[in-house]
Amino acid sequence: MTTRTARKPAGRIAFVGAGPGDPELLTRRAHAALTDADQVVYDRGVPESLLTAIRSEAKEDAQFSPAEGAPGDVAKVLLSAAKSGLSAVHLVAGDPFGHESVVKEVQAVARTAVHFEVVPGLGQAEGVATYAGVPLPGVRVTADVGDVGALDFEALAAAALKGSFAVAVDAGDLAAVRDGLLAAGVEPGIPVAVTGDGTGETQYTTTSTVDSFVAAALGFTGRVVLTVGTDVAERDSMSWWENRPLYGWKVLVPRTKEQAGAMSARLRAYGAIPCEVPTIAVEPPRTPAQMERAVKGLVDGRYAWVVFTSVNAVRAVWEKFDEHGLDARHFGGVKIACIGEATADAVRAFGIQPELLPKGEQSSEGLLAEFSPHDEILDPVGRVLLPRADIATETLAAGLIERGWEVDDVTAYRTVRAAPPPAEIRDAIKSGGFDAVLFTSSSTVRNLVGIAGKPHARTVVAVIGPKTAETATEFGLRVDVQPQHASVPDLVEALASYAVELREKLAAMPAKQRRGSKVQGPTALRFR
Repeated sequence: MTTRTARKPAGRIAFVGAGPGDPELLTRRAHAALTDADQVVYDRGVPESLLTAIRSEAKEDAQFSPAEGAPGDVAKVLLSAAKSGLSAVHLVAGDPFGHESVVKEVQAVARTAVHFEVVPGLGQAEGVATYAGVPLPGVRVTADVGDVGALDFEALAAAALKGSFAVAVDAGDLAAVRDGLLAAGVEPGIPVAVTGDGTGETQYTTTSTVDSFVAAALGFTGRVVLTVGTDVAERDSMSWWENRPLYGWKVLVPRTKEQAGAMSARLRAYGAIPCEVPTIAVEPPRTPAQMERAVKGLVDGRYAWVVFTSVNAVRAVWEKFDEHGLDARHFGGVKIACIGEATADAVRAFGIQPELLPKGEQSSEGLLAEFSPHDEILDPVGRVLLPRADIATETLAAGLIERGWEVDDVTAYRTVRAAPPPAEIRDAIKSGGFDAVLFTSSSTVRNLVGIAGKPHARTVVAVIGPKTAETATEFGLRVDVQPQHASVPDLVEALASYAVELREKLAAMPAKQRRGSKVQGPTALRFR
């Protein structure tokens, strides 16, 4: 009998294009290669925000390191990892084949027996030009270069005569690019847009001409993209990324990380930079006996209704169900009411459709307005389960009792004040470092002021509903924004609408009045 020696698993190498910088512009194939990687070597042109997003989803033991040395040195690092049975990735800005050094690495790997692949990415120059609102129709030239000496200025000059071109270079090389373009015969007055932090949260574009763009881009650092040609004028009508309603606004989101996700995503879609600061920590009730009895009552048919007033209450009940090996089927015969859309979505996530959701105001009063009185004939079971926080108000329970229902008002979870945020966050809150703050409950107002201090007077205060507005006013805050309907999407939409109105108001002012205006926020600063 012949004994065979076990072979090491074969490793592999992927050269992955990161695209122009925005993590959401990674292709699905690039994302899969990165989350499966054991070792990631990245170029300095890859934005830190993208690296942070990748690290959050990568394998727990994945190693990240910057690419250093000549192409041959990087290739050796990748081959060493692959020969050890690991999956190695070289992550590059833009497209892998847009970099001469990466092409040389691929050639070096191709001479070995190691399996490799090249995952394309949108080029930096082309992608950032689109984010800057400059189209590159017809004849176009785009280039991502690390060495300005590699640029074909004659070809760029020809492209400038026929249309537009875009190049991605280091900000320190802008003067050399200007000199090369002028020497190649490009007209000094041709329009130029220079974009820094392309596709990022703080992307900024300045427009000028070939002979003046170096001075116009003073202060830009890192990789920048130049778009040159008559199409730069289209920015006036097509600049979409930097013209989103909340672009550049730093918005404080005083919610737990689990709750803040949907709100932060909506804020980012409008261009804001959200900062999540938990003001409340959710903990189990001190004595679990109430919840144990409530869960048993649900299974035994003790309740006609369960009324959920928060996502946390839904989560608390389902955690108890899970402890006892129960699932949605054990809600059979029990009707569910939810105080708001977010709470209803949490219920739907467990496979149950709520029977009642307020059509108007999403609050205790709004729910009570649509909750039917108890009828002994139609409702043989007359008891309602109300699992809530320990600090919940009595409005809902009292209203249900007035309608003839028996109410089991059960503490499903406790809310305690969270630890204070870092000193720099507290300082920013008190000094006006945030352009807006979004309050989703009275407790977020009380707890934020308690752990971090009162937001500065120039900070725009947006509240989800009238109760939250009352609490904010009690704490001496000026309420600027309140949506017609109390929901997170409507709250963010109302803040975005406020920003648009603010921009229009400032645009209509004479320049002297803008400088003297008391209107605050980044929109105001852009007009001054």
